[in-house]
Amino acid sequence: MELKRIFDLLPRYENEFVPKDDCLAGKVNKEWVKYSLKDFRNYADIISSALINIGIKKGDKIATISSNRPEWNFVDFGVLQIGAVHVPIYPTISEQDYKYILNHSEVKVLFVEDAFLYKKIKHILNQLSQDIIVFSFTKVEGIKQFDELLDNGKPEAHKIQLDDIKASIDEDDIATLIYTSGTTGNPKGVMLTHKNILSNVLSLFHIFPVDQTSKCLSYLPLCHVYERTNIYIYLYLGVSIYYAESMATIGDNLKEISPEILTTVPRLLEKVFDKIIGKGRKLNGIAKQLFFWAVRLGEKYEYDDRSLLYDLRLKIADKLIFVKWREALGGNMRAVISGGAAIQPRLARVFNAAGIPLIEGYGMTETSPVIAVNTFEPGQRKVGTVGPPIKCNQVKISERGEILVKGDNVMKGYFKDPEMTKEAIVDGWMHTGDQGIIDDDGMLKITGRVKEIFKTSMGKYISPVLLENKIKESPFVDQIMVIGENQKFAAALIVPAFEHLRSWCKIKEIEYTTNAEMIKDKLIINRYKREINCFNKDFGDTEKIKRFELIDHEWTIDSGEITPNLKLKRKSIQDKYDGLINKIFGI
Repeated sequence: MELKRIFDLLPRYENEFVPKDDCLAGKVNKEWVKYSLKDFRNYADIISSALINIGIKKGDKIATISSNRPEWNFVDFGVLQIGAVHVPIYPTISEQDYKYILNHSEVKVLFVEDAFLYKKIKHILNQLSQDIIVFSFTKVEGIKQFDELLDNGKPEAHKIQLDDIKASIDEDDIATLIYTSGTTGNPKGVMLTHKNILSNVLSLFHIFPVDQTSKCLSYLPLCHVYERTNIYIYLYLGVSIYYAESMATIGDNLKEISPEILTTVPRLLEKVFDKIIGKGRKLNGIAKQLFFWAVRLGEKYEYDDRSLLYDLRLKIADKLIFVKWREALGGNMRAVISGGAAIQPRLARVFNAAGIPLIEGYGMTETSPVIAVNTFEPGQRKVGTVGPPIKCNQVKISERGEILVKGDNVMKGYFKDPEMTKEAIVDGWMHTGDQGIIDDDGMLKITGRVKEIFKTSMGKYISPVLLENKIKESPFVDQIMVIGENQKFAAALIVPAFEHLRSWCKIKEIEYTTNAEMIKDKLIINRYKREINCFNKDFGDTEKIKRFELIDHEWTIDSGEITPNLKLKRKSIQDKYDGLINKIFGI
């Protein structure tokens, strides 16, 4: 059947695939609760009916504040089937952002996950310009429960009306309003149509090496268009969708369900790799030598141009070392797809060498989201790039090096902000704010952010992302932000990889007290100087990190240094560490 609206995915699924009991699955009280497609469609229809009952009409805004769970999908499709607009909101944003988004989007109904999230927004509800009906997925005193809404939904009573509404919904109608987390100012409401998102689905599904017999593990927030579009692709392919309980349980959940595919961001892969390397360091003798021989071999991996001798060595490394890595991911992994930020080329090489096929893509909320992606086809992948542009869009590089995109995936605009829309989309071309090049093989390579590239007082330009990504290859470095705008040299704020630092201190027989005390220890500071100096050898004279300061705690969403999709909030970090930065530059 023809796919024109997102909710068309469900009848297509029914027509194309053999029925199964785990179309969707989530954990409740430590047990997997599974839902068939019949359950999915039934709940979506009930929600559509219940929303019609309470007066929701086409174009009305319905918000969700929840972690990943099947109920999120039921609401998503129930909302879309009646032509309403789904406004998914991160569970981790500030009170100020909650108030702004709920007001700005004119939400009429809000679904929250539990008492914890309700408490975060309860006291601002009476400060809004409109009344909001609130439902909770789990029992919360004082508000309506999701089950009550389900009890009010009578699909049979609204079948003709619902069919008429569905028929009236056009592919160019707005399906969702997604507020970008942003690093400065108020969030921007990105208007995405059914056509925007489905153009991505139809351009990407063939890349995913999975089918109706496969399972995925989903942990990235569904409120971000990256994972949401991935979920729609899984539904297009008939893949069973299992939601991880939390970030902390991903390892256990992988072993429980043995999925064939995982979509992720570099931050998780960095932590997985660091954990693997940490275990390798605890080995002794020949076992340790073989482990790091395999890692060094993996760092030289190429997708399509390897010698017979290299492949022979890789088979040996696989039998001795890499097979255990795959077991830790459930043993069946066919693909890991990374997006959201640049991945270290070293990680891409090592994971692929280990038989864990890893590819990197690139996009943004405003392009629904994918713009370019590596594939598993020879000639369509290259380490250090984000692959060729996908078929639903065109990509070109402006005179100043900015990546411009035109296509069916480009947003309709920013909600209530025509001026900002005009600035972002010029003559049909979306200005991404990213800098890049298209190489001789047609692969897109990201070289930095237009706004993040800064100039030193010596007039030299520096792209901090490239330097940061390289330095994060160090096992001693967890997070880093390169600074130096209008200064004589480049410098950095560094969050140590504290677990590795503890191991190093133990080997060197240095007593480890607290993070705050250890980052002041001269032996540790000197060790970091040596580490930075090693990387400086590969940088140009103006790019070398001349000074740095160590930070005694990890940067997190809650502490305000990174966005919900795990990007650095550079302005916030600069403001927070203003005194430390002044110390670095002697101001």
